Amino acid sequence: MTDRFHEPERQSPSDPRRVFVPAPPASPGDAGTQRPSAPPRPVRPQRPPNGARTRPLPRPDRPIPPGPPGPPPDEAPGRARPSRPWWRRLRWRRVLAITAVLLLLAMLGGYLWARSVWNRIDRVDVSAVLSDGGNGTNYLIVGSDSRDNLQEGDPGFDPNAERLGQRSDTMMILHLEGGKAQMLSLPRDLYVDIADTGGKAKLNAAYNGGPERLIKTVTDSLGIPVNRYMEVDFVSFAGLVDGLGGVTVDFENPAFDPKSGLNVTQSGPVELDGHQALAYVRSRTYTEVINGEQQVEPTGDLGRIERQQKFLRAVFAKLSDTKNPIALARAFSGMSSGLRIDDDMSMLDAFRLGWALRGIDTKALVLPVDPDRNEAGAVLILREDEAQPILDQVR
Repeated sequence: MTDRFHEPERQSPSDPRRVFVPAPPASPGDAGTQRPSAPPRPVRPQRPPNGARTRPLPRPDRPIPPGPPGPPPDEAPGRARPSRPWWRRLRWRRVLAITAVLLLLAMLGGYLWARSVWNRIDRVDVSAVLSDGGNGTNYLIVGSDSRDNLQEGDPGFDPNAERLGQRSDTMMILHLEGGKAQMLSLPRDLYVDIADTGGKAKLNAAYNGGPERLIKTVTDSLGIPVNRYMEVDFVSFAGLVDGLGGVTVDFENPAFDPKSGLNVTQSGPVELDGHQALAYVRSRTYTEVINGEQQVEPTGDLGRIERQQKFLRAVFAKLSDTKNPIALARAFSGMSSGLRIDDDMSMLDAFRLGWALRGIDTKALVLPVDPDRNEAGAVLILREDEAQPILDQVR
């Protein structure tokens, strides 16, 4: 029986400072004698070479103090940073997809709305007399003074007056070439050869014979190729002005006209609403206040045409400066009821026209004429030699 005093000391296997050495095997001579084995002597750890010191190992009965925090697992050296969670990637993809769908629907809705407005515009069957040649594109624009669309409160409205239908108030050529736009005035009292009649009369008489006769007269008598045709009702143009929030016209002097309803009490730039704009372009007794005295504009029809062209240039300039698509849509929608175009014009041609008007020249071309009187009444005679250089700019 082994003495308990000779029992080897039980060591904790977790103690790194102690190393157990097994007892040597008994020799044959000691078979009959049992000697108590000596307890194993702990082995002291050797010192590292070159005098290097090592940090002593902590004792198991003492807690290990916390060290400095290490790098987070995502930023540990040698490890790739994990990608974003799938649900985040899915969320952003969903947002982008919804945005793209909304933009597509907005574009489609805008196109369908523009197409509906475009389809409401009346067409004029004149494609057979339109020209294909010439430099650039010429639009023959007729400003009509129709009473059919007048309502109570509009300038010139008379509930007892007879509807006389449509009359030509102004005619002009809008020439587009090289990204620029020019306007050439065509006086309605210009004395020319009227197509299909064999006689001469005022240019307005050709319009009374229909758009086809007017186009042929302008082409044959003045040598101007007409590629597109448009009729603008000034009553509807007043609605366009209101849709744009007003149009600014520069007045040299205060002016008024009791017949049309015009009343401008100051000089300089004045913003006109639709009501005053219509009174401005319709004024036939345009009266200015100069140095306190009232003076009626003496040029009559020529002065009215000049004012109408000035007004149209102001409208085109406002259209080019307006960036709000809602305002533009509202303005064109209100104008569509008073607009007539040739039957060969496409919606793409209309977009090109609107874009070209951004580069319109504010200085209009004017034909040199002399006033005269004959069997047709008060007329204007074209100075042929002086007019050719001007006409060549739109031919």
